[in-house]
Amino acid sequence: MMNRTLAVTACGLGALCVLLGAFAAHSAGPQVKTLLTTGAHYGLIHALLAIVAATLAPNNSAIRWAGWLAVVGGAVFALSLMLVGMAGMSVMGAIAPIGGLLMIAAWLLFALGVLRMRPSALS
Repeated sequence: MMNRTLAVTACGLGALCVLLGAFAAHSAGPQVKTLLTTGAHYGLIHALLAIVAATLAPNNSAIRWAGWLAVVGGAVFALSLMLVGMAGMSVMGAIAPIGGLLMIAAWLLFALGVLRMRPSALS
C-alpha cells in the first residue's frame, strides 16, 4: 500500500521544480538561472526520493519520515533559492541550508529504514 498523501505531495514538489527549471531555462538571466536550476535539480531528486519512500512507507516509519523530510527539505531549498533569485530576498539565502540539512537527514533516515527492513521485504 502506498502512502498516497506523501506521493501526491512529492508530485507537487516535482511539478513545482519542473516549472522552476523551465523558467530558469527560458526566462531567467544568467545569475538567476544558476540559482533556479540548482533549486529545481535538488527539488526533483528529493521528490523522487519521497515517491520511493511513499511506496515503502506503510510498514516503515523511518522511511516514511525520510520521505517527508525529502519533500520539506527539497521545497525549502528550492523555494528559498527562487526567492533569492526572483524576488531579490537575499535573507532567504540563510534559509537554504535548512533545506539542505533536511535533505541530508532524509537520506540518512532512509538508509536507516532500509537497514531495519527484513531482507524478504527488499526482494
